[in-house]
Amino acid sequence: MQIALFGATGGTGRQVLAQALEQGHSITALARDSSTLDHRDGLTTIGGDVLDPKAVAQCVQGAEAVICVLGSHGRQEPIEAPGTARILTAMQEAGVRRLVVVSSLGVGDSRAQIAWPFRLMMDLMLKRILEAKAEQEQLVKASGLDWVIVRPGGLTDGPRTAAYRFGVDPAIKSGRIARADVADFVLRQLTDDTFLHQTPAVT
Repeated sequence: MQIALFGATGGTGRQVLAQALEQGHSITALARDSSTLDHRDGLTTIGGDVLDPKAVAQCVQGAEAVICVLGSHGRQEPIEAPGTARILTAMQEAGVRRLVVVSSLGVGDSRAQIAWPFRLMMDLMLKRILEAKAEQEQLVKASGLDWVIVRPGGLTDGPRTAAYRFGVDPAIKSGRIARADVADFVLRQLTDDTFLHQTPAVT
């Protein structure tokens, strides 16, 4: 597939990029500093900001699906909601329907799936980010697109194992998961309708 990727320079985004190329997909990635992404066959990079509608539209043009792994690292204000709003507009204008978004367990109705000590920590340290992700999810749900919102547990840099739990059962509790396994699950959602218009946890 031809995939537009937002958030390719983050930890999970780099795993999505690498695995997508391994699977034979073609990727167009938008990055503020495109030089941080090594040249690879099948990868087209666009230098620009996700808040720039023209750059976002250029990235989405010709795509069959969009993967959004936006993070707010290095920014003064959370980017998840406003950046996603630009992506949704570009998709609607270009007629691209498939969207896979990486959010987080603990957002929205998944709050109870996080153990209470971690809920307290998230409230103290990540409140603004969680609020931004909750707003992001609401925008996606109201978009009218064919979306899947993936909610991973605590992220690690371990190898891909394919031995992870996933689903929409609220009994699934947060645990550690490798970014490589999150990427594996995300890429499966490009063609699998099992969780269409749902928010599966992966942990």
